[in-house]
Amino acid sequence: MKIGKYAFDSREQAQSKIDALGTATDEDGNEYATHKNTIVQLGNIVLEQGEYNEEGEEVTAPVLSDSWHIDVCWKDEYVTDEEEEVSHPYGWKSYAIDIEGNGVHSFYGLDYDSHKI
Repeated sequence: MKIGKYAFDSREQAQSKIDALGTATDEDGNEYATHKNTIVQLGNIVLEQGEYNEEGEEVTAPVLSDSWHIDVCWKDEYVTDEEEEVSHPYGWKSYAIDIEGNGVHSFYGLDYDSHKI
């Protein structure tokens, strides 16, 4: 398993890349993934926490990222080249981000630095 963290311009752009990994439709018309990867859509993550008074009213709004973030635990889609280098699946590398630590999300307690692509 390898972990990738990605930032897209929009939710729709991210969903398009996810759908391209493979989907099918059941007899009731419900779409489902046909790949074995685990994908978590984090959305516009909080860059700076907001401030609130004792009544819970917002004093300062939180600052959100402009990008739509997703984390992927790749189980079968990452690529190994001739030199045994692990790479992002085709078309995903340009959206990859590298962070220190696990960020706002982790998979199954797996350390991002130890499992990142």
